[in-house]
Amino acid sequence: MRAFFCAKKSKGLWICSNGCLAVVAPRVGLTLLLILGALLVLSPLLVVLSTSGWPPGTLPTQLWPPQGWTWQSYHAAWQQGHFILAFANSTFVALAVTGLQLVTSALAGYALARLSFPGQQTILLLMLATLVIPFQLLVIPIFLILKAAHLINTYGALILPTAANGFGVFLMRQFFLTLPVALEEAALLDGANRWQVLWHILLPLSRPALVTLFIFTFIGEWNDLFKPLVFTTKPELITVQLSLANFQEQFTNDWPLMMAAAVIATVPVMILFILGQRQLIRGIATTGLKN
Repeated sequence: MRAFFCAKKSKGLWICSNGCLAVVAPRVGLTLLLILGALLVLSPLLVVLSTSGWPPGTLPTQLWPPQGWTWQSYHAAWQQGHFILAFANSTFVALAVTGLQLVTSALAGYALARLSFPGQQTILLLMLATLVIPFQLLVIPIFLILKAAHLINTYGALILPTAANGFGVFLMRQFFLTLPVALEEAALLDGANRWQVLWHILLPLSRPALVTLFIFTFIGEWNDLFKPLVFTTKPELITVQLSLANFQEQFTNDWPLMMAAAVIATVPVMILFILGQRQLIRGIATTGLKN
């Protein structure tokens, strides 16, 4: 009887005496576990897509429409939701807030990472403490401030309350700490000032952190319902989330219409995430935020 044996040849593969290749059992189990997890995560999205393929006004009774998938609900949702105006408002607000947060986070993060001044650690702790305070607790004083400044029902009411964020400051500070101090010292010896060092040296090297902050902030503002709901009442200031909320009826719901509207509202942020996922992963990995 010929002996049967396997010898490890390369990572993840075993070469057996009969010439076949066998994948390591733990690797197979891990792959199957990841596939199962992916199916569990994607199953709600599958339900949303299948429900949105039903004609508007119908009640889905099975996973797939019996008459075939249709675009009727998307067409009706696009017209009923005024998504052109909602997309324009949400994009403008999200880009404005994101731009302001990039500026404030980069400046404050650099100061906390490189400059030395009294109360530096106290300021950092106070900024981190703001992360545990829900925005809903601050809505009344913010509303009073905006009202006193005559900013209610304006774009300023949607932009200014979140123009700076403690998470962004902490993210940029952590990334600046990973950059060699020797780069700044060499630039300072060559006659550059702090602004030139930040603009020409540190910020170009901080693209992963900036992209990470951009994606987090943009998606957060795009999905925000609370600020538009509380600080605005004008129809011309409607955002994507307010438009989605208008599809919710008191007693009945047109589920195909609602699911189609949800897909329409999700497409822009999905595209943004796909385009920036590499920089996002790199930014999280280099700022000490991963588990």
